[in-house]
Amino acid sequence: MSFSVQAQTVRSKVELDGSIAWLPPLLIRLAFLSLPTPINHRLIRGLMDIIFIYNKAFDVTGFTILLIKIDASKAGGGKPLDHEVPIHVVTESSQLPAEFLNPSAAKQLIIGFDCEGVDLCRHGTLCIMQLAFPDAIYLVDAIKGGESLIQACKPALESSHITKVIHDCKRDSEALFFQFGIKLHNVVDTQIAYSQIEEQEGRIRLPDDYISFVGLLADPRYCGILYVIVFICIVGFRWQENCDLYLEDLNAGISYLEKEEVRVLLRQDPMFWTYRPLSEMMIRAAADDVRFLLHIYYKMMEKLNQRSLWYLAVRGMFYCRCFCINENDYADWPHIPPIPDNLIIEDTAPEEEILSALDVPPGKMGRVIGRRGASILSVKESCNAEIFIGGAKGPPDKVFIVGPVKQVRKAEAMLRGKMLDIY
Repeated sequence: MSFSVQAQTVRSKVELDGSIAWLPPLLIRLAFLSLPTPINHRLIRGLMDIIFIYNKAFDVTGFTILLIKIDASKAGGGKPLDHEVPIHVVTESSQLPAEFLNPSAAKQLIIGFDCEGVDLCRHGTLCIMQLAFPDAIYLVDAIKGGESLIQACKPALESSHITKVIHDCKRDSEALFFQFGIKLHNVVDTQIAYSQIEEQEGRIRLPDDYISFVGLLADPRYCGILYVIVFICIVGFRWQENCDLYLEDLNAGISYLEKEEVRVLLRQDPMFWTYRPLSEMMIRAAADDVRFLLHIYYKMMEKLNQRSLWYLAVRGMFYCRCFCINENDYADWPHIPPIPDNLIIEDTAPEEEILSALDVPPGKMGRVIGRRGASILSVKESCNAEIFIGGAKGPPDKVFIVGPVKQVRKAEAMLRGKMLDIY
């Protein structure tokens, strides 16, 4: 386990490395904050502004804040989570690793994967594909490299020999399929994996309660970097009464700040990802969306049991093809694996999973969804199945249902019942 310490007061700053064992146990109070990137000077200044305000409010004559970074990923000799790797902007296929371009059973790969674009879906524009390897991040520039560059990646994206770790693959897969004819395959979707682990541990997920990527980064069980805020009272401070106020304020609103900045820019200008040359912010933001995926993958694999791993594989395949329906009804997509023999145990075997695409009369989806989503929510609450709607991005007149066969059929029946008023 590695520790680094940054200590600041309102008057001075000290930086040192070492263990936390020396800290006076009777004078400290810990609050754990998880952050996706190493602490930066802007956050430190913000924390010190808060301390300064409270110094004035409570007439504190001396106060120190220590920021202790605990990088759990170094336990066991692994690389630290914030280990810097080179970032390569790729405009020609020759810039990509040969083992990626030519996948084989002899060289199995696991990579982080994501896409950026304009209104990313069947009708949008895919601008960048991010590929995270253990030793480098590749930003595949679809704008400058064109279709030939993306097509060079097709064997890898469709290969069962390369595992693609991604968070919520549905729209990325849709864009790849309709814009480039690529059937994304062999994904580990961290959104699905998170839900499976929560279920394993006895927590009940509410309908539509899906973990966001920023939320996943903020979970210290997976992201691995913790910042421990240590308050040391020197003189003149009523500890128990006032310390909780500090902790409450400091724990609120800490987030993936640069991600939020990019979201603001995207709202202001949806064409953000089309501009070239790529700015430093664009490169950094694109890389950060895949930088931590491999670390999160290994953390999740430690927790998932065999049953959950089967669900993860099957649901990942359904997520990939969910919005990619065409006239042949997924016939040319890879075969869904059967339930493994080791899981077929009396009374505890998982039920077969299916994906159903239910047609809704054109222009009537609003009636099916109900006012403020009340109608579709009631179906979700009654069935142990996932229900997705294409919405404005499409397909506009279909409802997609994923889950055990009986639960999917139940959801279909309920949705058809709600359509009776339409015909």
